[in-house]
Amino acid sequence: QVQLVESGGGLVQPGGSLRLSCTASGIAFAPYVMGWYRQAPGKQRELVATMTKSGSANYGDSLKGRFTISRDYAKNTVYLQMNSLMAEDAAAYSCFVRATLVGPDAWGQGTQVTVSS
Repeated sequence: QVQLVESGGGLVQPGGSLRLSCTASGIAFAPYVMGWYRQAPGKQRELVATMTKSGSANYGDSLKGRFTISRDYAKNTVYLQMNSLMAEDAAAYSCFVRATLVGPDAWGQGTQVTVSS
């Protein structure tokens, strides 16, 4: 069973930066997809960014350019570098893993990002 451990959330001022990390365990190979989704109160969960095993990245609307996803394949870890954070980026960020092309999927418990002065 894939387990995910997230870290890196917290409070940041508008314009600041944070880096989220998520490490997958219980899997003996590099997952097909690793990435991040977010959900703010009263809103639907939305894509932040994902990256396939081959390194192809996909970003949510208007996030590319401020957010950068990367993977450390040796550590089965995915990172999300978030720059120029805005109030509307505040949300619970959850790590997502799809082990193979057809699953199974796993979700992290979420790490809170708060953007406030």
